[in-house]
Amino acid sequence: MFNAVIDSLNLREIKLSGRKFTWANNLPVQTSEKLDRVLACTDFESKYTHTTVQALSREILDHTPLLFNTNDLSTTYQPQFKFELGWLLRDGFCEMVSEVWQNTVAIGSPIERWQVKIKRLRQYLRGWAKHVSGTYKKEKENLLNKLDELDKKAEVSPLSENELDFKHVLNERLAELLREEELKWYQRAKVKHLLEGDANTKYYHLLANGRHRKTRIFQLEDGNNIISGDAQLKEYITCYYKNLFGSSEEPLIDLDESQREDIPQVSDLENELLTAPFSEEEEVRAAIF
Repeated sequence: MFNAVIDSLNLREIKLSGRKFTWANNLPVQTSEKLDRVLACTDFESKYTHTTVQALSREILDHTPLLFNTNDLSTTYQPQFKFELGWLLRDGFCEMVSEVWQNTVAIGSPIERWQVKIKRLRQYLRGWAKHVSGTYKKEKENLLNKLDELDKKAEVSPLSENELDFKHVLNERLAELLREEELKWYQRAKVKHLLEGDANTKYYHLLANGRHRKTRIFQLEDGNNIISGDAQLKEYITCYYKNLFGSSEEPLIDLDESQREDIPQVSDLENELLTAPFSEEEEVRAAIF
C-alpha cells in the first residue's frame, strides 16, 4: 500500500550523498539498513533542480540525520562550456560559426592559432546562447498563448480556414522549439534510449538532475581537516593538482651527458629525419589519407 501511494503521487527519491545506509544497531556484528529517504514529486524537482540530500554524522543515534537542501550552486561555480546539439537545428548556425572562425585573426604556430580561434568561438557562442535562450523562452511563451487563445475560441465557434492554417504554423514552430529543448536535456542525461519509444523531455531533465547530485563533491577530507563549500573546495583542489603536477623547485633527476656508451645512438640520416621540419604531405596526408 505504501508503494502504491508513492506511485500514485508520482514521487521520486532524491539520491543520498555521503553514505549508503541511514540506520545501524550497536551490536558487535553491526546490521545496517536504509530506512530514511527523501521523496519529492517531479514538479518540485523540476523547480528546484539542484536539490540535494546529505547524510550527517550519526553520533550516538541509531538513525542518521539527513540534510535536505534546495539551494542552487553558489556564484563561485563556473560551469564548463557545452556545445548544444540543438544549436545545429537552427538556420544559419554553421555559417555563423564559419564566419566567426574566419574573422578571428591569430598568429603563431598552428596549435597556437587553433587555441586562439577556439577560445574566441567559445566566447562568442556563450554570449549568443545566452541571448538565444532568452529569445527562445519569450517565443515559446508567445506561441503557447496564441495556441491557447485559438483553442478557447474553437470551443465557442468553429475556426476559419485562415485561423486553422495559422494554428498549424504555430504548432509546427512549437514542435521545432520543443525538439531543441528535448535534445538539450537528452545530451545532459547521457542516456541512449527513449521511454517506450516516446520523446519525454521531463524524463531527461530529471535524469540530468539526478546525475548532478550523484557526481557533485560536497566535502573532502585532508587528514583531520574537512574541506567544504564551493569556494574552499575549488581552492583546495586547484592547489592539490598544482603541487601534484607542477614543476618542483629542485630537479629530482640528475643527468650525466658524458655517459653515452650504453645508450644506442641514432645515425646521421636518422637524426636528419627526426629534426626535419613538419610537412603537411608527410605528417598529415601520408598518415590520414
